Amino acid sequence: MADFFPQRRHPPHLPLGERPNQSAIVFLSVCTDRRRLLLAKPDVMPLLEEVWKRAETWWVGRYVLMPDHLHLFCTPSGPEAPALTAWVKYWKAMAARRWPRPEEQPIWQQGFWDRQLRGGEHYNQRWNYVRNNPVRHGLVGDADDWPYQGEMNVFRFHDG
Repeated sequence: MADFFPQRRHPPHLPLGERPNQSAIVFLSVCTDRRRLLLAKPDVMPLLEEVWKRAETWWVGRYVLMPDHLHLFCTPSGPEAPALTAWVKYWKAMAARRWPRPEEQPIWQQGFWDRQLRGGEHYNQRWNYVRNNPVRHGLVGDADDWPYQGEMNVFRFHDG
């Protein structure tokens, strides 16, 4: 049955659904090129935080860096924010230019996965899934012990 459906190499990136009086929070996943183990390192986390601060048209909330991918929650900083695709392309390029080990280039896999969250409960469910990723992968016994996670901006989901 699966042979009848094309395998999607890159997901479609739908525009943010605008709902009056409701937060627009996006769950984003980005992988390294060929899923190489480049991200969960002490010098990468501050680099990415600095890049995300400079890429100020979108704000980053909670995030977790895994060795070969990252998950983060983001929201546009205002009504004039560029499309998510432009913002991700911008910060990925900026991070690659400042990467501490040039021999590891290219850093990023093309594209990314994104999903706009439906409500506050969905946000909490996704965060619990993301923060336990290092536990599921056997990297730590408790999610709180994973050093490559943080929260740059506090997002409160407003449901109408």
